[in-house]
Amino acid sequence: MCGIVGAVAKTNIVPTLIEGLRRLEYRGYDSAGIALNNGRLHRLRTTGRVAELSKLADEQHFTGDVGIAHTRWATHGAPSERNAHPHFSGETPKVAVVHNGIIENHEVLRQRLQKTGFEFSSETDTEVIAHLISSHLRENPDLFEAVCRSVGELRGAYAIAVMEEARPERLIVCRNGAPLLLGLGENGIYAASDASALLQVTRRMIYLEEGDVAELRQDGYRIVNCRYDGARAEVARAVQESELTNEAVEMGPYAHFMQKEIFEQPGVVANTLEMVLNAQSISPRLFGTEAENIFKNTRSILILACGTSYHAGVVARYWLETVAGIPCNVEIASEYRYRNPAVGADTLIVGISQSGETADTLAALSYAKSLGHRYSLGICNVAESALVRQTDLRFLTRAGPEIGVASTKAFTTQLAALMLLTMTLAKLNGKLSGESERQMIAALRHLPVALQHSLQVEPQVKAWAERFAEKRHALFLGRGMHYPIALEGALKLKEISYIHAEAYAAGELKHGPLALVDKDMPVVAIAPNDALLEKLKSNLQEVRARGGELYVFADADSHIQESEGVHIIRLAEHAGMLSPILHTIPLQLLAYHVALQKGTDVDKPRNLAKSVTVE
Repeated sequence: MCGIVGAVAKTNIVPTLIEGLRRLEYRGYDSAGIALNNGRLHRLRTTGRVAELSKLADEQHFTGDVGIAHTRWATHGAPSERNAHPHFSGETPKVAVVHNGIIENHEVLRQRLQKTGFEFSSETDTEVIAHLISSHLRENPDLFEAVCRSVGELRGAYAIAVMEEARPERLIVCRNGAPLLLGLGENGIYAASDASALLQVTRRMIYLEEGDVAELRQDGYRIVNCRYDGARAEVARAVQESELTNEAVEMGPYAHFMQKEIFEQPGVVANTLEMVLNAQSISPRLFGTEAENIFKNTRSILILACGTSYHAGVVARYWLETVAGIPCNVEIASEYRYRNPAVGADTLIVGISQSGETADTLAALSYAKSLGHRYSLGICNVAESALVRQTDLRFLTRAGPEIGVASTKAFTTQLAALMLLTMTLAKLNGKLSGESERQMIAALRHLPVALQHSLQVEPQVKAWAERFAEKRHALFLGRGMHYPIALEGALKLKEISYIHAEAYAAGELKHGPLALVDKDMPVVAIAPNDALLEKLKSNLQEVRARGGELYVFADADSHIQESEGVHIIRLAEHAGMLSPILHTIPLQLLAYHVALQKGTDVDKPRNLAKSVTVE
């Protein structure tokens, strides 16, 4: 959702804070702000993008060596300057706060603080934190102690950075449920929501854990873990060298991050599959040292995920049941966590999340464990994430940083990981012969090349995008394991072009959606040359009979002919079980080029943020 950057350094930190916010803008971009502590607290806030804040800071010659900054995605309160962070509290003592996440008990705390004389100037839950810390400072003049006491009263998921006017030499940060890390640089100590914000000054990172409160000074830092029950302990957290590079979080020669990330897919899928591509067989150790024992006792799978990751899970259900012969259920995490499902102790819980910080997925995982599920697997793109730490087994996709809000390469690498899971379970269950295993590994070896071929349809997709740009609605159709790919294609189109798009299993057309079809409703169909192709052709005829215009992504050997009202883009020959991955690429390109035609903000679509760390 939002992005935090903070610094205590020996040099002017404003350029570092502004650049850090620019790199975190994918997390939120409706307002931004910065505060410095030069013995007095000064702040600048603005609605809109970080570029506006940067311009304002230049105009006002804003400089300092201790400060915090924030880019916001609105939860409590509309995007406005008064709701933008940082928030201040009091005159004596005066504090400044930035915050990611949601404080669930903010209303109760607000009422209590108002009764003691605190006045609120914003609609945010963040201002509650500032006043709460200020109230504790009145009782004990130590900011670190005030933050620890405040943390004991807050409920929800959050990351916080705090400064006190009277003590300009330090910065206090804490983490509970929302990511926050420290950066150890030559000229100071830094904090941020994401390592990408700090690569400009250091690659030496410390990932804070739940309940950690850290004090940052020019000459060092300390970390204390503060629990809700009041227990505290000073802790040492490992210093890690980030594998990210500045180049990985820069756009390079591309027009948008989304375009870059679409074209990175052959490479990142190859990276994700690297341990298999050079092997002759597949090993459960891909998922951890305990994987073989856990997998042998697994009788069913429950996948928990949200959004694009949920669509990856639905594809995997087809794979797991068809290839491995294991029953699989896929749940939207935000729904699962609020119902009372039947529990099988021999069910493996699989959580899927690009960031590993998705609040609903983490909550659903915890809920599943509380119900009695014994074992869990996390599929994630971030090694230091909460999902990775909370699961028994894990598989790290190697997509690299994904900046565009609309997920692309994270999705295809998740699918690659889920195919490896399918093959592993099939092998352990005696469902995968040696010859089939070799054939599937050979197909995976060829997958990056096949993805490169899928990218070559871009010129044809551009031509289609010109026709789509004036449309207000679209239908996407798929059958079998390509139905979730239709869901993903519709999601991409509405995310970044704002065209209303819905996806249906093609056999459902005559059960309602066919009523929507006319000459103004483009229908996008995924037509692989599989066992359901003839059934799909009948569904497409239903569309044409009602005057609908078809846009079909077909395999080269699908034998669907172009005609009046039927437009065809041909991919490679049918790729078997890996076909959903290949058919994803042209749908991503279609959404991207339609958005370009419409002039929308491709990387930062309205009302959306990349990392959803709140419910």
